[in-house]
Amino acid sequence: MPLKQDSKLGRAVISMAASPRFLNIAPKFVPKVDRFLNKVTGGRVLMSAGMVPSLVLTATGAKSGRSYDTPLATVPDGDAFYIVGSNYGQEKHPAWTANLRANPEASVTFKGRQIPVRARMLDAEEKQEVWPKLTSVWPNYDAYVVKSGGRDLRVFRLEPR
Repeated sequence: MPLKQDSKLGRAVISMAASPRFLNIAPKFVPKVDRFLNKVTGGRVLMSAGMVPSLVLTATGAKSGRSYDTPLATVPDGDAFYIVGSNYGQEKHPAWTANLRANPEASVTFKGRQIPVRARMLDAEEKQEVWPKLTSVWPNYDAYVVKSGGRDLRVFRLEPR
């Protein structure tokens, strides 16, 4: 169950997750732990799901053609999901965003269920409309934009197929 953002603990975790120290360590540590937990629990448990709703995206590499599992924060929307290419505020877009642009047919594991999806990158107007919903779940998306030097974070909607 994700943290309540209006609690002291929730606010502390959100603040910590935007700190420079966390943003330097997290990209090396959090995905590895979540991939491991996804594998051993059949997708029922992810460490990051304690902070924000999370899923594991399985997408095909744009260049390699290999399958990649990427743990990501998500905002569920009915049967669909929104995901943000924040890359913890790094200057470059995460590789999985290029993979989805090249190969939009993917799957997600969410709460132990594997769901085939089709990804669609939102245009600027759609992104502007959904951004408040995304930041209400994870306020650090705004901090990631700043840390990245103003990179336009890619936002995708994953529809079940």
